[in-house]
Amino acid sequence: MEQKQKEMKYLNATWRQLVWWRYQKHTLAMIGLVSITGMYFTAIFCEFLAPYEKDTRHLEAIYSPPSTVHIFDENGSLRWPFVRKTDMEIDLETHKMTFREVMGVNYPIKLFVRGDTYLFWGLWETDIHFFGVDSPAKLYLFGADRMGRDVFSRCLYGTRISLSIGMIGVFLSLVLGLTLGGISGYSGGWADVVIQRIIEIIRCFPSIPLWMGLSASMPPHWPALKVYFTITLILSLVGWTDLARMVRGKLIALREEEFVLAARFLGASDARIIFRHLLPSFTSHIIVSVTLAIPGMILAETALSFLGIGLRPPITSLGVLLKEAQNVTTVALYPWLLIPVAFVIIIVLSFNFVGDGLRDAVDPYSR
Repeated sequence: MEQKQKEMKYLNATWRQLVWWRYQKHTLAMIGLVSITGMYFTAIFCEFLAPYEKDTRHLEAIYSPPSTVHIFDENGSLRWPFVRKTDMEIDLETHKMTFREVMGVNYPIKLFVRGDTYLFWGLWETDIHFFGVDSPAKLYLFGADRMGRDVFSRCLYGTRISLSIGMIGVFLSLVLGLTLGGISGYSGGWADVVIQRIIEIIRCFPSIPLWMGLSASMPPHWPALKVYFTITLILSLVGWTDLARMVRGKLIALREEEFVLAARFLGASDARIIFRHLLPSFTSHIIVSVTLAIPGMILAETALSFLGIGLRPPITSLGVLLKEAQNVTTVALYPWLLIPVAFVIIIVLSFNFVGDGLRDAVDPYSR
């Protein structure tokens, strides 16, 4: 009886329910989905979650190592997590900076504390942060950089920029890929020839030199916001070719199907046939392609910014943060500057896991 109810549940389920049930069986895909959700939540509320504003400098904490969070006091008693104030000492012979904890006073990590003033979502001014410590102590979960700025806070801000570039860039690529790929696959003839030759020309260029050439053409006096949108546009103009070819191949296979011929005989326009009948028939494949394309966009932005020809300060992205770690000596002395690499790896792996899970789940009737 129970087996029969289970079979009926699957027989009466919608396509979306079947996809979701199959997706849930993919452990790595579920982990990736949770990770991506957490990353976007962090990006949306980064001003509130970060203990400091991204450009706040503490000159007395230049290259400060990650703060040690204690849960036991000097007597060995269990306490609420706390940190201690640190003093910087400079060796006059080697000029090496060392940081020493000042014993005696403990500064507990508090929730919903007042700190640096910021514009939440650029709409209203507030100074409430999710967590922090009272002055004169400082809380550097990931250490500080060469200007005494909190690396953890800057990573949260950088995640917002990098994730938004991935989403906006893939959206623009999606529009170009669906439009040009749809025209190429459905119309054929000279339109197909022209579009395919354009795709071949774009794909002939090595990616990084092409990005470098297009990015270097931007005037250095442009404001940060204009550079941000230009980099996103450049990545979109280069990244739409794979999706366009996939759409073209699907349309060539479907354009002579009976439902397409019926729509054509009823007087439907070519645009309606493409966007109302053909594209929805393989939406799942488009979703998978888009999901797998987002990490490529993020890696492209990271590479350009790391090379110094992408986003520039005061914009803070993961690539801009990694530019601080270009010097081998700096990395050897201050390895915490490489922590943004972990954010890039987690984001890319999470999107790939989600893409793999979707690719397996879009055919819920397969084994």
